Amino acid sequence: MDITLQQVSYAYAKNTPFEKRALFDVDLHIPSGSYQAIIGHTGSGKSTVLQHLNALLKPTDGSIQIGDVEVSAGKKNKQLRKVRQKVGIVFQFPEHQLFDETVLKDIMFGPMNFGVPEQEAKRRAIELVSLLGLPDEVLEKSPFDLSGGQMRRVAIAGVLAMNPEVLVLDEPTAGLDPKGRKEIMDLFYRLHKEKGLTTILVTHSMEDAARYADRIAIMHDGKCVLAGTPQEIFSDEGRLMDFRLELPQSMKFQKKVEQMMGKKLPALCLTEEMLAEELARFLKKEREL
Repeated sequence: MDITLQQVSYAYAKNTPFEKRALFDVDLHIPSGSYQAIIGHTGSGKSTVLQHLNALLKPTDGSIQIGDVEVSAGKKNKQLRKVRQKVGIVFQFPEHQLFDETVLKDIMFGPMNFGVPEQEAKRRAIELVSLLGLPDEVLEKSPFDLSGGQMRRVAIAGVLAMNPEVLVLDEPTAGLDPKGRKEIMDLFYRLHKEKGLTTILVTHSMEDAARYADRIAIMHDGKCVLAGTPQEIFSDEGRLMDFRLELPQSMKFQKKVEQMMGKKLPALCLTEEMLAEELARFLKKEREL
């Protein structure tokens, strides 16, 4: 499902003394099936953009095309329910959204609320618990008796049970240790590939944006100031610094290695694995000379 923002502006508490403009003329195209990262410093507007992606917020000015549904400033739209079924959002600390007495009922709630028959909702819940690496016995447990990591996976299952075409991730690794962060991000990437999802990652982690995304957009002071591939975005450190952002750790280390060797590597290394491979190739060629 394609998503296109055209000249989208948004103001909180519009036409009141407390009006605050959060977005200014944002243009952004997210192709169907892509993995789009949206990065930016705190207060850049990326979370406000996120809430427009399934019409939790509607533009003050401009329009958003979400699949075949257009959400425009000042116009009512009767298809927002359809949008919210197709665009699933995993918010920060999604486990805080758990509420039902068992894991099974919690996962089934969303689909049944949108008219999915009980048996089909149950089938989806059982399938997702397995897919997310949870034991079957958690289905009859209270979600509040689970570990933090298990609760997060149950909350994610509740979003996936809607069979969304677009999955929006809002800082999905917040509060997790490094091992847990990698497990969750690898899981989302696997789902992205296996289910053909359009995945949108809103993050402050340059490492996650570089490792997983095939497209990156930078938000700065309420504007989308730059968009391109990870290689294009991270090739200009000076420009990143203008937007109060830094290079991924692997690229910082690459620069130090290049300074030590007095030579540049042929490619930008967006991950530690890429850097290790590139260094191995480079050193092998040096030995052969």
